[in-house]
Amino acid sequence: MGSEACRAVEQAPDLELVARVDREDDLAAITRAGAQVMVDFSIPGATKDNVLWAIENGVHAVVGATGWDETSLEEVRTALARAGREQLGVLIAPNFAIGAVLAMRFAEIAARYYESAEVIEMHHPDKLDAPSGTANHTAAAIARGRAAGGLGPVPDATEKDPLGARGAVVDGIHVHAVRQRGLVAHEVVQFGGAGEQFQLRHDSFDRVSFMPGVLVGVREVASHPGLTVGLDGYLELG
Repeated sequence: MGSEACRAVEQAPDLELVARVDREDDLAAITRAGAQVMVDFSIPGATKDNVLWAIENGVHAVVGATGWDETSLEEVRTALARAGREQLGVLIAPNFAIGAVLAMRFAEIAARYYESAEVIEMHHPDKLDAPSGTANHTAAAIARGRAAGGLGPVPDATEKDPLGARGAVVDGIHVHAVRQRGLVAHEVVQFGGAGEQFQLRHDSFDRVSFMPGVLVGVREVASHPGLTVGLDGYLELG
């Protein structure tokens, strides 16, 4: 992802790539190069420290690394306020594919109309976290939609599941994670009502699919001060 992001920035006529930083490199190379925006596609164990460093050094951050939870996000908000960096922009996006962002928005809209909803996310076996950030974000969107529609808990009569076959539960929505060689990033959202099923599906077959969203983030982050979670915050989705 880092290599693809560098390539995308290099090919964009209105952007300039001024530094590449790998896991063993000094982050100070970013400020020495005069970078205005840092793009982080590191690992869960490093990404929060990278973002806090960017805030301390006055660099906007566009983040695609996984492993963020509400506690970590609150640390970012606190760091922005403590450092007097309220005008600094930080975008943390679980998915940069435009289709995936649209699918999450459509899922929130559809959720109010269906009694049942579940999420199946499918990724390559080298992915470090499960469920994916996209699946968590989607489940949260579905929960918001259900609340707006006045729906209660998703019906499920399961009483015994010693092996966890029903998957994780995120904001009341069951989420199932598949890890399989040959996959990149895929998600299916299933809605069920009396006599019908409605599915939303998004497939990324190549990491290049994420680059248009990354470029949106790089171009827009300075215009969106504070912390934004999800690329949908930069798009006019209504």
